[in-house]
Formats: sequence, structure tokens, C-alpha cells
Amino acid sequence: MMSSRSLNKVILIGNLTRDPELRQTPSGAAVCTYGLATNSVWKTSDGVVEESTEFHNIVCWNKLAEICNQLLKKGMKVYVEGELRTRTWEDEEGDKKWKTEIKISDMILLDNKGKISESVEKEEEENDDSDSFKSDEKEVKPEDVLF
Repeated sequence: MMSSRSLNKVILIGNLTRDPELRQTPSGAAVCTYGLATNSVWKTSDGVVEESTEFHNIVCWNKLAEICNQLLKKGMKVYVEGELRTRTWEDEEGDKKWKTEIKISDMILLDNKGKISESVEKEEEENDDSDSFKSDEKEVKPEDVLF
């Protein structure tokens, strides 16, 4: 008897090719799309190093869409996990169009070049008085710390 099991799972590590774009569906659901590039490097039988790049269309929904839009920007390295989805539609001329996307269910930042780290760095630069960190708290001496 043949098994009815199947698997549609995609795992990628790559760099964003464009800033995420957040939209809302008519029903109010958040949807975020962005591009991701992955690279392959190999040696030919002649010893020549070859490289190729694949470009992937990423889509995510709801809370993950909002998080991706807040944190990600072009050039960042991310891990994404999801499944392949192909959409089809007809354009204005009646031609059938299709697009294969990766609908992600998980995303992990792999570098700290994101929007939040940039805003923190900018704030630190604006508040830099070339002194060390200033606090309203009294100074803590080693003898004050209980072990």
C-alpha cells in the first residue's frame, strides 16, 4: 500500500534583496513580502570556482508579517522556514500568470544590522557627551554587594 504522506518544507539562509513591504488585506490581515537571495559555490572538474545566486519571494502573514516589517531591511542575513506556495491569476489582457513564493512560519535574524539596532546606534550617537554612561543611581562599591 502506498503512503499518503507528503512534505512541503523550505529552509533558507540568505540576504534580503529589498526592504520588506507591509500591506493589509481587505479583511485587515497583515501581509509582508520581501526578496531573499541565496548563494551556491562549487568547483568545476577543471578546478574553477563557480558561483550562482537564487532569488526567492518570501511572504508572511499576521504577527510574523508585522515583526518582519519592523526588524528587517535590505542586506540583512536571515534564516527562514516555511513552505512553497504557487499563486495563479489572469492579468488585464487575460494572460495566465503564476508566482511561486515561500510562505514562512519562522524567521530568525542572523546579524544585527536591523532597523532597531540602527535606531539605538543613532540615539547613542545623539546622546554621546564623550563621557561614560551617566546614571541618577548612587555609585555601587564592591563592599556594598552581598554574595
